[in-house]
Amino acid sequence: MAYTEETPQPSSRTQGIELQALHKITELIGTAVDLDSTLNNILEVLHSSLRMERATLLLFDKTRQKLVIRASCGLSAAEETRGVYRPDEGICGQIFQTGSPFVVPDINSEPLFLNRTGARTGISRSRVSFLGVPVTVKGEPEGVLTVDRLFGDDISFEEDIRFLSVLATLIAQFITLHREIEKKEAKLIEENLSLKAKLHHLNEGHFIIGHSKPMQEVFSIIDKIGKSRATALLLGESGTGKELVARAIHESGSRKEKPFIKINCAALPETLLESELFGHEKGAFTSAHAAKPGRFELADDGTIFLDEIGEMPLSVQAKMLRVLQEKQFERIGGTSTYTVDVRIVAATNVSLEAAVNQGKFRADLYYRLNVVPIVLPPLRERTEDIPLLFNHFLKKSNERNGRNIKITSNLLDFLLSYSWPGNVREMQNMVERMVILAEGDRLTLSDLPGNITGEPERGQLTPTLSINSPMIAAEKPPAPITTPKELHEIEKHEVEAALRRNGWVQVRAARELGLTQRQIGYRIKKYGLNRYESFKNPQD
Repeated sequence: MAYTEETPQPSSRTQGIELQALHKITELIGTAVDLDSTLNNILEVLHSSLRMERATLLLFDKTRQKLVIRASCGLSAAEETRGVYRPDEGICGQIFQTGSPFVVPDINSEPLFLNRTGARTGISRSRVSFLGVPVTVKGEPEGVLTVDRLFGDDISFEEDIRFLSVLATLIAQFITLHREIEKKEAKLIEENLSLKAKLHHLNEGHFIIGHSKPMQEVFSIIDKIGKSRATALLLGESGTGKELVARAIHESGSRKEKPFIKINCAALPETLLESELFGHEKGAFTSAHAAKPGRFELADDGTIFLDEIGEMPLSVQAKMLRVLQEKQFERIGGTSTYTVDVRIVAATNVSLEAAVNQGKFRADLYYRLNVVPIVLPPLRERTEDIPLLFNHFLKKSNERNGRNIKITSNLLDFLLSYSWPGNVREMQNMVERMVILAEGDRLTLSDLPGNITGEPERGQLTPTLSINSPMIAAEKPPAPITTPKELHEIEKHEVEAALRRNGWVQVRAARELGLTQRQIGYRIKKYGLNRYESFKNPQD
């Protein structure tokens, strides 16, 4: 029978039980991670707290145009599968279409009750009552919440209908919230893919910054081997970006959606390195309290990047050779053989040929790794990329630190002549330090770290390149430089020349050099600059 809402007067005992049940349900919703498991747990509360029998939540499937069971309590998987109804079929269909609760005091005497799941077979049907309430989202019918009760003739249904209606509202809000989260996650994923695609396009298919000829040659090799299964060996000095190239190789091929696993062979002792690479079984050694898969298992169907492979111990090299040849290995302490399909990209900043000659590296492993060698050029051999890289790091550091600092052309000229022993990594760390410590809004020669200003390779500054970049501050053309040998001589000359050009007005000279009054005052005192001595020894 269709249920007409009245104003029930529930007992205090019933109210207490219902409040406890609602408290449990709101806790489940508040800590929910998965929609389906949480809905099932909510229905379980009806059984455990309110002694209701079977419970089902049917939601409308727009694709199938049917009401299907999304969650249940007291039903098997097979019974859930059978619980499918047209939106105009049976009691559930009537509740869905009318948006009103429905009560069947005795399912044995109700022709609309279909028992399609078959879940009530074997139970005295004269004792089973059926209650259902609509689930609506934003005023639109979304589904039906139903429960079974074992009742006598003297039992009223008002309290249960009232409680189920409250629960149906909570479930509707939970479903709405879950869908909004799904939409936001999908939007974030789409935006992330879009940004990756733009970055991929801007850097000619690679997530690496560089337009110089040496880097274009590296890009060409990446494109050629990306779609193959070939092993690659990355050679070059420390800080040249070998991990970025390894990831670019991975992203360029068919394995890009699969794992990219990296490990530094020099960072772990011999026993731990073997365990990290190939895994171990429980009890293989003292601290092996559980079995653990190695990096090769985790990288199956993907790529593994072995950094500093020249530091790999000889005992581990033998096992590595077998993985390269046969794609097979055993975990430490185990007898089962694992087969994996992994692309190997190795990297080293030492000469493996020299290591082979010294007996520190297996010759057969070296030849297996050296299928496609890629030599990464040091930064001093790709000076065309220095302004591009510096501005990239400067922009990122400005964003991280809430600054808007620019670079002066004098500093850029120095960067182009600097030897960069630490390569790209040195530049990145140097930029971050300069931005954090800078007092003005422009980076000048005086902002360089002490370890760089003491470099003997610094030499004469010769302007070799200018670029149009918002990161480079506009300056007046610098005065001619009389080939000073030390950076402090360069700075002294520039400060003195600016003072003379501005009639020794410190404010104007400071503005021209991008300094504060305090900074230029400090430099005047530091170098003992005096306008009268300057007139005796003119340099302009």
